[in-house]
Amino acid sequence: MDIYAKATEQLKAAVTEAVKKAVADGALPEAELPEFIIEIPADNSHGDFATNAAMAGARAFRMPPFKIAQAITERLSLEGTLCERFETAGPGFINFFLSPDFYSEVIGDILGDPEGYGSSDYGRGEQVMVEFVSANPTGPMHMGNARGGALGDCLAAVLDKAGYSAYREFYVNDAGNQIEKFGCSLEARYLQIYKGDEIVFPEDGYQGADITELAREYADLYGDSLVEADSETRKKALVDYALPKNIEKMQRDMATYKITYDKWFFESELHKSGAVKAVVDTLTEKGLTYEQDGAVWYKNREVLTKKLLAEGKTQKYIDNLELKDDVLIRQNGNPTYFAADIAYHKNKFDRGFTTLIDIWGADHHGHVMRMKGAMDAVGYDGDRLNVVLMQLVKLVKDGEVVKMSKRTGKAIQLRDLLEEVPVDSARFLFNTREANTQMDFDLDMAVAQDNQNPVYYVQYAHARICSIFKALAADGITLRECTAEELALLASPEERELIRHLALYTGEIVSAARDYDPTKITRYVTKLATLFHKFYNACRVKGEDEGLMQARLALCSCVRAVIRNVLTMFNINCPETM
Repeated sequence: MDIYAKATEQLKAAVTEAVKKAVADGALPEAELPEFIIEIPADNSHGDFATNAAMAGARAFRMPPFKIAQAITERLSLEGTLCERFETAGPGFINFFLSPDFYSEVIGDILGDPEGYGSSDYGRGEQVMVEFVSANPTGPMHMGNARGGALGDCLAAVLDKAGYSAYREFYVNDAGNQIEKFGCSLEARYLQIYKGDEIVFPEDGYQGADITELAREYADLYGDSLVEADSETRKKALVDYALPKNIEKMQRDMATYKITYDKWFFESELHKSGAVKAVVDTLTEKGLTYEQDGAVWYKNREVLTKKLLAEGKTQKYIDNLELKDDVLIRQNGNPTYFAADIAYHKNKFDRGFTTLIDIWGADHHGHVMRMKGAMDAVGYDGDRLNVVLMQLVKLVKDGEVVKMSKRTGKAIQLRDLLEEVPVDSARFLFNTREANTQMDFDLDMAVAQDNQNPVYYVQYAHARICSIFKALAADGITLRECTAEELALLASPEERELIRHLALYTGEIVSAARDYDPTKITRYVTKLATLFHKFYNACRVKGEDEGLMQARLALCSCVRAVIRNVLTMFNINCPETM
């Protein structure tokens, strides 16, 4: 158990017992103590923990909070807790101060299992699918994919650490309207090679230079063999050549980015298996579709209205949303992207995943509610589908927004970024801002090898600790097991602040997993590095009394272990020298 959670439970039990004694003694009237909290104050001069029990009980006991606090503290025993003293403050807060046992136990927990420290069974039994990036295979991956890749992969790592079973998946949209448009674009560029400007490029075609390059590659290999072919044959041949190449590039880019997926799921599989037709049939059987203008429509308004009313929303609120129905099957008989997306998410649940997490661009926010409703409609709990919406990212250099690659003169692609910025730096920096905030990715910072670069700063703290151990080993000094009395010597403000932060790690992992926010862990480890440097500047390790030196070595070892723990979890290098 997280040691802070353990200490909180102990204090809650101690306060509850003191209230019972006060009621039994007549110091408090017969009444049920309402729910109260034990929290960590923002200012640690107010204690390591504080409780609002006296304020929470004011109405029930019909007494001023300070008198309730007095009745509690007169009967409060800290025996069996990790706190050594308490005091009352303000209108009735009770503040608690940790005992040396707490600090010793933190160090013992970390050194007892350095790699496993921070793990918990919080998410035990939950099979979680994290789907992220899922870039359109009709073109290169971009900066948004870079951010989504880092967020998704690190979120899955945090979920695993918190006891969930996380599964990473990339959904490849290799079917439908965008592939038709891809084929038309390739066809036009291919024919332009032989017929010039008489071939008009489609207005809604893909304009990227990569389309021209792929068409040219095909022409170099197979010449004008497709010029006289019918359009469908020509488009199919070009797509069959170009699409696998694009997908291979995406897979290479993800591998370079240190992302390994459990599965690359192809949309075409859903169509071939009949899953898309089956989900439309299911909705039709439930009376949730209708035909209009030759198309099949999904009753999105009806489904979401029912869902929102059940959640307590007013009809006025629902009317303001201006909900619309959605087409599932077009007039030409082809299913829409939405129909395939319903089938895909149903497929995820069908495979046994209990929770689905999608990382989408913020421009998809309108799609979230209707997908949740659609999951309800096909028989699953739509609230088990969770969407992390990711805001735009801008590339900044010398204080200016960069839109073009200096190397190619084209729009910035993921592979451009990874050629210029170390992968460790990219993965870490993209996890320094919450997904729902816009982000400026500073290229100068990302390539800097100094403390302005957060990942360098954290890696340097790890390397500095390694150098301490290396220097002491040269003098014949190695870490040994410390006694409780020796660990109790770690009493300076810098030491205790550092140990308290180490103790928060498991709770931070759980919080990051619960909120789908891995950026909490990058902030945590950056602060850990800051607190270590502060400790290092204030407290000598070598040259102190042998017992204190060993205790400080143990603390250094704990910090090194947790930094390595975080960086390894996020698939970031952890150098021993820098």
